[in-house]
Amino acid sequence: MKPNPARLLGAVLAATALAASLSACAPLLFGGAAVGTLVATDRRTSGAQLEDEGIELRAASRLRDALGERGHVNVTSYNRQVLLTGEVPSEQVKQLVEQTVSRVENVRAIVNELGVMGNSTLGQRSSDVLVTGKVKASLVDARDLYANAFKVVTERGTTFLMGRVTQREADRATAITRTVGGVQRVVRILEIISEEELQRMLPQPSQPAAAASAPKS
Repeated sequence: MKPNPARLLGAVLAATALAASLSACAPLLFGGAAVGTLVATDRRTSGAQLEDEGIELRAASRLRDALGERGHVNVTSYNRQVLLTGEVPSEQVKQLVEQTVSRVENVRAIVNELGVMGNSTLGQRSSDVLVTGKVKASLVDARDLYANAFKVVTERGTTFLMGRVTQREADRATAITRTVGGVQRVVRILEIISEEELQRMLPQPSQPAAAASAPKS
């Protein structure tokens, strides 16, 4: 299914604006890289959402203290599972980042996808932001998916999908993402739930109001 042109244009413009702002950033970058589309309610509890925000903020602060300007690191937390992306100068620094984040309160797991290499260029980061925007637009236009169930992160052409989804949703989103221009690889960091669990999460249809009085015979 092709993305809706208007929605895709909006995502591309937002991505371009964000990419332009990267030129003013310090070499070490932190923070969640994905901005969800409000198609359905978030499948995390409100407490988990607050914890994820706190994890990202505390991790950013501690990494600034530990690393200074040695690298470009993005921290994305979903349901207390942390994804580390970006670039660091050595394997030792890569392990230092993971150890530092593992000591942050409420972190339950870490997926360390940091590359040992020089920092990505502004052009590469701009391209990644653009790809993320296109993936989100494609998920929004897939009528059989709840786009807000997914958190999307792209780093050096690799797109990461995070979220709490069914196997059906995971496979469908993966297939869609692979067709998006600029996506070189898809990595799934997903919590698989059953279709029954999904139905319990979805808003239930309202019941018709009871009749004010019993029908006359």
